Parts: sequence; structure tokens; C-alpha cells
Amino acid sequence: MLGRIFLPTISLILCYGFWASTSFKDLATGVALFLFGMLCMEEGFKAFSGGALQKLLRASTDRLWKSLSFGVVSTTLMQSSSLVSVITISFLSAEMITLAQGIGIIFGANLGTTTGAWIVAGFGLKVNISAYAMPILVFGVLFLMQSSARLKGAGWILAGIGFLFLGIHFMKGGFSSYADQIDLTQYAIEGIRGLLVFTVVGIVATVVMQSSHATLTLIITALAVGQVTYENALAVAIGANVGTTITAILGSISANVSGKRLAAAHLIFNLVTGTLALVFIGPLLSLVESISSGIGIAADEYTLKLAVFHTLFNTAGVLLMLPFIQPMVRFLEQRLKDKKIERDQPRYLSSASLELPDVAQKAAFKETLHLFDNAFSIIAHGMDVKRSVILGKDDLQELLEKPAEAIDIDIDEQYSLLIKDIYSANIEFISRAQAVSSAEYSDSFSALRRANMDIVAAIKATKHLRKNLQVHSRSDNLDVRREYNRFRVRFGEVLRELAALKQTEDPIVTLLSLDQIRVENLAAANDAAKTVDTLIRNRQLSPQLATSLMNDGAYTRELIGRLLDVVDAITKSSLPVGEALGDEMSLQIEDIADIARSAEGSSLSGKLED
Repeated sequence: MLGRIFLPTISLILCYGFWASTSFKDLATGVALFLFGMLCMEEGFKAFSGGALQKLLRASTDRLWKSLSFGVVSTTLMQSSSLVSVITISFLSAEMITLAQGIGIIFGANLGTTTGAWIVAGFGLKVNISAYAMPILVFGVLFLMQSSARLKGAGWILAGIGFLFLGIHFMKGGFSSYADQIDLTQYAIEGIRGLLVFTVVGIVATVVMQSSHATLTLIITALAVGQVTYENALAVAIGANVGTTITAILGSISANVSGKRLAAAHLIFNLVTGTLALVFIGPLLSLVESISSGIGIAADEYTLKLAVFHTLFNTAGVLLMLPFIQPMVRFLEQRLKDKKIERDQPRYLSSASLELPDVAQKAAFKETLHLFDNAFSIIAHGMDVKRSVILGKDDLQELLEKPAEAIDIDIDEQYSLLIKDIYSANIEFISRAQAVSSAEYSDSFSALRRANMDIVAAIKATKHLRKNLQVHSRSDNLDVRREYNRFRVRFGEVLRELAALKQTEDPIVTLLSLDQIRVENLAAANDAAKTVDTLIRNRQLSPQLATSLMNDGAYTRELIGRLLDVVDAITKSSLPVGEALGDEMSLQIEDIADIARSAEGSSLSGKLED
């Protein structure tokens, strides 16, 4: 609703401004070019977020000072604290970092925003940067025309810098033209009322432009040509800091509870910092004068003084809030809790994660594991085998003789509660991620899609198998009961082996182990088929029971095969981006069959010799 009103209103205001004033046209063009430059830079930096991102995160955020440094450096490079905030929310949603580490990055991002004010005030207004913009744009377009993803990323960054420079140039020119037509300082407001009004102006401007950097650049260029008073400009800078939290809040809407906690921490920090800056504006201004005098800034260099003020109150805010990070974490975890819902929901997926392919891949990977864990219990209980028995150390062969202990489970209901929503969200998320990611991520996302589909197929196979299993695994006919229990034992042994493989960090070992389990599964299926033949020949089974056994043996083989395929796909998706060692190392179906027949022949030969 708000979007339908907001866009037409802004469009009408812009159209009137273009018609009424040439200076407004220059100013609006400058803001548009500046914002477009930031979008270009964001696009460029995404191209450099490959498989090394998680490794960089782990190395850069394991200490608080490292988290702060990561926030400062990333914001300085990207010139967008809002983007860093949204990316950090996606990191947290995918559980790549903790809440405390995320708060550290947010604090650092606030310090990083101060570099933008220094760049504009100290360089952008002192030289004719439009002269530098043109060559930078030329090289940016040249790189964008290349096929390499890295060169394209560099092209976007260069183009972004060029547009930023042009934006500053046009904003400066627009305010200079206004100086000849109208004196905007006549709208200046002094005292406390001025501080509050222009703080609100800074908040609104940042919300509209979705960038505190753009607001700061706009107010610094206005201050440079005398179109706004120094005191009012300081208030706008405070408001810009508070307004920048709106992007993080919007980015957290689709995130899980961890992302929402980080957005709340960002809001708390900026509100506290802004409030303190307003309350202690007098002492801060005195300190700004002392620092400016000490580093050689002239008394009338108000743009540089604004940069000093911006740095000072952000630094003071970080120093003040650092001791309260852990109490803030505890407070947010107590206040913002996971919703208690009957239907299990995705835990790691968020729209913010789609901004970076590596984060999207990690989120989809974790959500697939979440789905597999839910399916593990459903399938085990569907086979009347307790999860605790599978994960324990009891001899599963003991299950062969005694009647199966019934486990009450409605597979359709459990599918609806624990699988359906997560599966649907996974498939949609993977499709969206694959559409916006580079080709090097294609294999990983395809493997995760296969894993999700195989998980659902395994549950369906369990449902088919359970109908006869419930009856015949408790049969008075010892032969029938033993054969159906044999299905349960074979299934339980495979799940036990897969659970053990989760502790294996080497993907090569996992893939080779899966091939070994496939060979064993095929050999066991062949043995079961021969046993059924023997029972039929000895008239120990009716034709109907024999048919059921053969059909259910096929379901068991399919179920185990699906589970092996799931682990295979998940393992391959965990490989570093661009690295593939799966297909040429894994045995093909024909190879597995040959090995199974060979093993069977060796076994028969040994029996004959005996």
C-alpha cells in the first residue's frame, strides 16, 4: 500500500522540480548518479565473494577486534554500511557467524561510514573529480565487456566509482546554482528545535535514498557552498546514522530470528549513538574544535569539521557500547525467540542470502541437512526402527527373530508437519539462487536440488513399504517375519553407516564409502531374492506372500539407494566452488553390479570348496 503511494508521490515531486528549476535537475541527477554508482559497486563486489568467503569470515570474525575490523574495511571498500548490514544478516541467517560476531561487524560498519565523509570533504570537493570520472568509466565499461567474471566485477566497481564521482560533481554544481537563485540558509533553524528537525530530515532522506552515504554527500556538498548551516548539517549527519538502520530492518523481514536480532541490535546501537550525540552536542562540538585545531583544519573548513564530528560520535558510540555486546546478545535472545509452531519451517533461508552466491549455497546446504535430519526420523520410525537403536551400538541382527515393536506414526501427517514447507522453500530458494549465481555454482545447487528430491522420494518409498511391513514383521510365520525383519536390519545398518560418515571430513573418503555401501546393498538384495526363491521352491511361502516380498525388497533397495544418493549429492555440494571429483570417482551402476556378482561368486566358490 505504502509503495503504491510513495512512488507516484516522489515521481510527481521530481517532475515538478525538473519543470521548475534547472538547478534542481542538476541536483537530482547528481543524487541519481551517486546512488547508481553505489549499486554498481555492490554488484562488482558480489563477483569477488566466491568460495573463499567463508574461510575469510572464519579468519576475520573469531575475535571481537577482527569483527570490528571486518566491518570497517568492508564498509570502506563498498562505501555502503546498509549493504554490509544486509550481508551480515545473511551470514547470520546461514549460521556462518554468531550474533556477537554480527554485532561486532555492525559496529565496525558504523565506523567505516566515516571514511565516506572524509573522502567527499577532503578530496571530492577540493578537486575537479569529474575529470577523473570519465577515464574510470571508460576502463569500467572495457572490463564489463570481458567474459571473465572477475574482470566484470572489476568493471562494475570502476563504473561505480566513476558514477560516484560524477554524482558528487553534479550535486556540487546543483547547490552552487541554487546559491545564485535562492538562499536555502533562510530555512535554517537554530537551537534544540533545529537539531531535532534536521535530525528528522536526515532520517527521512536516508530512508528515501536507502543510503546514509548519499545523505552525507548531499549535505556536505550543500554545506560546502553555504546552502545549509554547520549546526543543521551536523543534525542531518546524526539523522543519517539512525536512518540507515531501515535497510537492515527491511533485510531482516525475510530472515530467521537470528537476522531479526541483528537488525534490532543495529537499531539499538544507532538510536543510542544518535541520542547521545544530540544530548552531548555541546561538549562534542568543543572537542571537534580542539581536534580540528590540532590537526590543522581551518576555522571555516566546516565540511572537514563535519567529517571530524561524524567520526567522533561514531567512535564514541562504539567505545561506549562495546562492553554491552554480550548483555545485548542475552537481551535479544530473551526478547526475540523462535515462534512455537507445529509445522517445522526453514531455519537458514533468507532473501538477503541471495545477494551473495556463497552465502546462498551455504544456506541451502544447511537447510538440506535440516530436511534430511527430519526425514531420518520419519523414515526410521516408518520402518519400525527407533532412531536411538540406529545411532546406538546394539547388534541389529537381534531384530531378525523377534516380532517388530510397533511405532505409531502417520507418515502423511509427519510429512506435512516436518517436510513439506521446508522442501518447497528449498526448491524455490535453490532455483532463485541458481538463476542469479554464476555458472561455477551450478553443480553445487543442482546437487542440492537432487538431494532434496531424493529425500522426498525416500519418504514415499517408506510409505509404500510400511503397509506390508507392519503386518508381516509381526507374523507368526517365522520365515516371513525373518525376511521382513531382514529389510529393517539392512536399512538400520545403512543408516548407522551414514550417521558414522557424518563425522568424516574428507569428501573422497565419504564418496568411496558410499560406493562400498552400494555394493553391499546390491549383494544383500540379491541374497534376499535367492532366499525368496528357495522358500517358494520349498513351498514355505504362498505365491501372494512371495510377490509381496519381492515388491517390498525392491522398495527397500530403492529406499536405501535414495538415501545413499542424498548423502552423495550433499557431499558433492560441500566441495569448494568449481571443484568436482564426484562422477569420475564414483562407481557406475554397471560397475557396482559387476562387483556384487563377483563377490557373490567368490562366496559361492568358497562354500563349494568347504
